[in-house]
Amino acid sequence: MRSRNLLFIVSFFIAVSSTAQTSAGGGWQNLFNGKDLTGWKRLAGKAEYTVENGVIIGRTVMNSRNTFLVTEKEYGDFILEADVWVEDEEGNAGIQTRSHFNPEAFNGEGRVYGRQCEVDPSLRRWTGGIYDEGRRDWLYPMQLNPAAQNLYKKGEYNHFKVECIGNEMKTWVNGVATAYVVDTLDPKGFIGLQVHAINSADHAGKKVGFKNIRIKTTDLKPTPFPANVYVANFVPNSLTAYEKKDGWRLLFDGKTNKGWKAAKGNNFPEKGWTINNGTLSVVDAAGKESANGGDIVTNEEFAAFDLSFEFKLTPGANSGVKYFVTLAEASSGSAIGLEYQVLDDTLHPDAKLGRNGNRTLASLYDMIKAEKQKRFLRPIGQWNFGRIIVYPNDKVEHYLNGVKVLEYIRGSKEYKDLVAISKYVAWKNFGEAPKGHILLQDHGNAVSYRSIKIKELKW
Repeated sequence: MRSRNLLFIVSFFIAVSSTAQTSAGGGWQNLFNGKDLTGWKRLAGKAEYTVENGVIIGRTVMNSRNTFLVTEKEYGDFILEADVWVEDEEGNAGIQTRSHFNPEAFNGEGRVYGRQCEVDPSLRRWTGGIYDEGRRDWLYPMQLNPAAQNLYKKGEYNHFKVECIGNEMKTWVNGVATAYVVDTLDPKGFIGLQVHAINSADHAGKKVGFKNIRIKTTDLKPTPFPANVYVANFVPNSLTAYEKKDGWRLLFDGKTNKGWKAAKGNNFPEKGWTINNGTLSVVDAAGKESANGGDIVTNEEFAAFDLSFEFKLTPGANSGVKYFVTLAEASSGSAIGLEYQVLDDTLHPDAKLGRNGNRTLASLYDMIKAEKQKRFLRPIGQWNFGRIIVYPNDKVEHYLNGVKVLEYIRGSKEYKDLVAISKYVAWKNFGEAPKGHILLQDHGNAVSYRSIKIKELKW
């Protein structure tokens, strides 16, 4: 009898101890028991993961692709917290969410794909940004929230919080909000800890540490985000409740031409433009500028604003998004205004005209070249994100797929000098109007637009 009681007591304490390792209280569960890698498995690369002093340690290795230690279980909606340390100050790591594995990729080595919360100690400072590993590349580069680019503490464990509820993914670094993405892909998947590939033996053997990894999957309540954080919304022609509260509104509802008219008329063009499947498209006219439907402009005029839009080019196509369009300038063809160039740089000849590439995609047309990396260009036929910010102090920024590609100040000496050597020198005080229309250009090529949204800015 005593032996039975003793056995019961021992079994009870073992059960309690085991529960203590997996439960963190308040609905939280530990994903790592602090002793071994039970519940985890390695995928893709060759980096090794070990447990040292209650910490998961990954080590970089040469001749390996990105390596991931992933949960054997998949998760849908959750809030995840973890502390991460990266030894290499030029290194990189990440936390995968709702991710998947393609075992056939890379000749059978396999590929992990899905959204990742970035851990980036480098001078780029994109920690907390959201990257689509193995698929779409960057969804939320931290240039979209520059106020949160200096949160990472080198040489220390940094605290990460990742919230995936419904279509929304939000991140925090050391308690500060960093990134906000709305995306319909991947309602569930595994969680993973990344050891990044390296390209130099000098970076081999560097450690990445993960600890205090816990998750909550029930009784979830979305954490409020502070105001004025840009949302990368990949649901076409939609706004979240947060965006609406933050002052954003759609300029194109995805169904009608409401709010738009011909640049050289009082009504929307009867031909040359179509609205189908949530897109506003220019009909091809063999490259004849404004010879079909002509440009269209917003009924409203805007002064300081944050304008975001998606565009899709056909091969060799040319178009543009113009701003501070007054319609007062006498011009043949397209109406006059500051232009965010929308162009197939490879096939359209305009890319090789102008000066030093100042007529290429995302440039301030004929004035300032967009400095962009090829990796941030999405192929012709796919949707790209454009963004124009005009601050109340007349500073202007152009973005392409979340990355800032140029900036300038309207009315400055440098600006006036650029106008003086451009095609716009013929118009007095070009681009300096206090307000103007937004314009979508008909350059005679098939180009589509959607998710056109604006937020008016005030000091």
